Amino acid sequence: MKLQDEALKQVVRQADCLYTAAQVEQALDRLSADITAELDTLQPIVICVMNGGLIPVGRLLPRLNFQLEVDYVHATRYRNRTTGSTLDWKAKPHRDIRDRVLLVVDDILDEGLTLQAIVQYFQQQGAKRVYTAVLVDKLHRRKTGLRDADFVGLTVEDRYVFGYGMDYKGFLRNANGIFAVSEQEGV
Repeated sequence: MKLQDEALKQVVRQADCLYTAAQVEQALDRLSADITAELDTLQPIVICVMNGGLIPVGRLLPRLNFQLEVDYVHATRYRNRTTGSTLDWKAKPHRDIRDRVLLVVDDILDEGLTLQAIVQYFQQQGAKRVYTAVLVDKLHRRKTGLRDADFVGLTVEDRYVFGYGMDYKGFLRNANGIFAVSEQEGV
């Protein structure tokens, strides 16, 4: 789906800035300290959930000063839309995860369906322990029995947000801060 440039600019103009880039970077500092305190001796595999987890993982990895490996999965329910549907696995991890400690990193924990499916998959594949980290936890009623993420950077209200990996209809992942779409946009 291709959006008109002017329509995207209007979304950005009308959006509410929830967290500036400086505030997000401070949250990443706290997040990395929490992760380090728990995982620094476990040599985990850090698994990025694509595409949303790309920026949070990229900003987080240089802050993790311990031995780790990196892999990714690509599983999505949104497919550049603002509402989710069934889970679509585009790529599963390339490393053997049996008997390994994993840290699954995603951009946002919303309803919890995607993250729950990923965690269950890793557990079924024999992971020793699966930790979860999200840049943003949406104050939202979960549709699953998934617990909260083990590590959380920031919380946001129940609005559609974009920036730092989170998208608006496939765009604006690169926004320098975390923004909520104006309620006028009717997402």
